[in-house]
Amino acid sequence: MAPAGALLAELEGRVEGHRDGHGFIVPDSGDPIVYLAPQEMRSVLHRDRVRVRIVRHDRKGRPEGRVLDIVARAKAPIIGRLLHEGGQWLVAPEDRRYGQDILIPKNATASAAVGQVVSVELTETPSLHAQPVGRVAEVLGEIDDPGMEIEIAVRKYEVPHRFSSETLAQAAALPDRLRATDRRHRVDLTDVPLVTIDGEDARDFDDAVYCEPHHGGKGKKAFKGWRLVVAIADVSHYVKPDEPLDRDAYERATSVYFPRRVIPMLPEKLSNGLCSLNPEQERLSMVCDMLVAEDGHIAAYQFYPAVILSHARFTYTEVAAILANTRGPEAARRADLVPHLLHLHEAYRALLKHRASRGAVDFDTTETQIVCDDNGRIERIVPRVRTEAHRLIEETMLAANVCAAEFISSHEHPALYRVHEGPTPERRAMLQGYLKALGIVLPLSDDPSPGEMQAIAQAVRERPDAQQIHTMLLRSMQQALYTAINSGHFGLAYEAYAHFTSPIRRYPDLLVHRVIKALLAERRYHLAPSDLTRKPEVRKGGKPAPRHGKPMSQEMEVWEAAGAHCSANERRADEASRDVEAWLKCRFMREHLGEEYAGTVSAVAGFGLFVTLDALYVDGLVHITELGGEYYRFDEARQELRGERTGVRYAIGTRVRVQVSRVDLDGRRIDFRLVRDGDAEALLARGRAGRAPAQATAVAELAEVKGKDRRAKATAREHKAKKPGAKHAAGKAAAGKARARR
Repeated sequence: MAPAGALLAELEGRVEGHRDGHGFIVPDSGDPIVYLAPQEMRSVLHRDRVRVRIVRHDRKGRPEGRVLDIVARAKAPIIGRLLHEGGQWLVAPEDRRYGQDILIPKNATASAAVGQVVSVELTETPSLHAQPVGRVAEVLGEIDDPGMEIEIAVRKYEVPHRFSSETLAQAAALPDRLRATDRRHRVDLTDVPLVTIDGEDARDFDDAVYCEPHHGGKGKKAFKGWRLVVAIADVSHYVKPDEPLDRDAYERATSVYFPRRVIPMLPEKLSNGLCSLNPEQERLSMVCDMLVAEDGHIAAYQFYPAVILSHARFTYTEVAAILANTRGPEAARRADLVPHLLHLHEAYRALLKHRASRGAVDFDTTETQIVCDDNGRIERIVPRVRTEAHRLIEETMLAANVCAAEFISSHEHPALYRVHEGPTPERRAMLQGYLKALGIVLPLSDDPSPGEMQAIAQAVRERPDAQQIHTMLLRSMQQALYTAINSGHFGLAYEAYAHFTSPIRRYPDLLVHRVIKALLAERRYHLAPSDLTRKPEVRKGGKPAPRHGKPMSQEMEVWEAAGAHCSANERRADEASRDVEAWLKCRFMREHLGEEYAGTVSAVAGFGLFVTLDALYVDGLVHITELGGEYYRFDEARQELRGERTGVRYAIGTRVRVQVSRVDLDGRRIDFRLVRDGDAEALLARGRAGRAPAQATAVAELAEVKGKDRRAKATAREHKAKKPGAKHAAGKAAAGKARARR
C-alpha cells in the first residue's frame, strides 16, 4: 500500500493515450507513470499536458489519477480518414492513441472526398459529454497513393518537412561554386587524393579520407604508423548562427531517413550541392589530421580549415572488392588510388586492435534493409551486409570524433558530447538473471565495465543463440544522447566522445564545428538561447549527471537544453522511420495471410511471444492465447513463458513455426498463430487418406485456411457494425480495408 499522503499528490505531465481507450500520464518530474481510466480520457487527448491527482493505487502499487486541469492542449494536427456515417462527417484518427473520432461540420471538409486522408485542426476540444470538433486543414490524398505512409508519419510525429521561405531564399542566394574569399586562411589540400566511401544510394557526401605511411623521430622517440586525414564538409561556413538556415536546421536537428525518401536538415542546394564532397569539385572542409601509431592509439592530431578536392567517389561494395582482390577488375579501374586504400586498411586494422584493447563493445546483430518497388511498396527485405569497407569508415570516423571531444574538453569549452551510459542497476540485475538461467557464469560486477560486456559477447559468440544473447546485452544498456555534461561513452569505451563527422545531417556536429573553429581562432563560441529549446528531460533510470555540488551555470543550461532538444528530435526521427517501416511491413504481409514460416522468438512478454521470420525478416506477435489451453507463467529473469502443466518453455532464441493469421494496418501489428507438430501430422494424415494427390491436398488445405480467415474477419466486422456506438470501430475497419546511422 502507498502512503496515505501519496493519494492526494498532484503532478503535471503529458498524456499518452492507449488504443484500448485508457491512457497514462508521463510526469515531468520523472515519477512513475500514472494510469488514467477510459472515463478520464474522454475529456483529454493524446499529447495534451494536464495536472492530475493520485486517487488510488492498484495491488502492485501503481498509481491511478483523476484529471484536475488541462494545462495545454496539443497543437499538432490530427491525421485520419474522412468518413460519412449516419449523416455526419467525421475523421477517424490514424493514430489510435487519440481514442475519439473528430466530428467535422459539413462546411469544414475542404472539398475532401470520403475515404481520403486529411489533416484536422480542432475547433472544439472534447469534454465528458461531447466529442471533439474540427475542420479539415489539408487534404493529403488517397490512402493508396505512393508515399502516403510518409506523408502521414511526418505530420503524425510533427517532423518539420517544409523549409521557410526565408531559408529557401537564403539558400538560393548562396554561390554555386567557391569564391576567392572562401579560400582565405585555409590549407590547400586539393592535391591530396582524398576519396569518399559511401553506400550506392548515398546523395550527400560529408566525409572524405586519405591515409599514408608515416615515420619520424629517432631512438626512443621514433614513430612508425600512418597519417590519417579525415576531411568533413564545412557546413558552418555557410550556416551562420541565428540566420534562417540555422533556425530551420536547429528546429529539425537531424535529417530523417525513410525508404526511398529523406527529409533533409538542410536545403538541397547545401546538402547535395555546396556542402557535399562531390568528386572532382573543390569544397570547403574542416580537417582532422591524425598520426595513428602501430598499436592503434592516436599519437597526435590537429584541426584546421581546408580546401579539398575528392579524387573519387567509392562505394562500400567497390572498396570491399578491392581489399579482397587487389588484382581484380575494380582495383584495375582505380589503380592509382589502390595503394592509398591499402594504407587506409592498415590503419584501420591498427585502430581495431586498439578498440579491442580498451574493451569497446562489439555485438553481432542483424540489421535489415527494405527494398521498395517503383510504387514505394516493399519488394523484399534483406539483411544489411557489413563489409570491411563499412567497418573501415566507421573506425576512421570514430577516431575523428574522439579527437574532437578531446580537443574541446582539453580547452574546457562547453559543447555537446555524445554520451552513452552502461546498464542501470535494474537492467544489470535482469541481465544477470538471464545469463544465469542460460548457464553463463561469467562475472558481471555491480558497475559493469565495457570490457566485461565484451567478454560475455566474445564467450558466447559460437553458441547457436549468440545473436539473441547479444541483443539482450544491447538492451541492458541505455540510449545514447547529447548532453553538455561529459560522462563518457560506455559502448565505445571512450572517456570523451562527440559527433563531428556529419554536420550535413546532424545539428550537434554543426555545433561542434563552430566550437572547434572558435578555439582555433583563440576565442569562445557562445550558444544563444532559443525558443525551440526545451528543459532537459529526466530519463527514467538514468544516472544523475555529476554536478560536483555546484549549480549549473546559465551558459551550461543553454547547452544542456540544446542537447535535450537534439536528443528528443533524434528519437522523433527514429519513431517516424519505424512507423513507416512498420506500415510497409504490414502492407507487405497482407499478401502472405495464411502462409507458414519458420522463425525465432526475439522477445518475450507476459502477453505473448514476438517472433522474427527467417525468410522475410518481419516481426509479429504470437498472443499467449495461441500457445494452447494451459496457463503460462512469465519468468522475467529467464525471459521465457513456461506452461505450468506441461513445462513447455518459450524463451528468446526458441525456434518455432508460425502462420500469418492477422494483419492490422492501422495498429501496425502482425499476428501469428503457432503451428505445432501435431497440426502438421494431422495435415499429413488427411493428405494420405484424402482423395487427391498430396500436393493438391496441401494447396486445398491452404485455400481452406485463407477462406476461414476471410469469413471470420467478415463476420467480426458485421458484428461490430451492429453494436450501438460502434462508429469508431466501423470507421477503423473501413480505413483498414481501403489500405493495402551509419
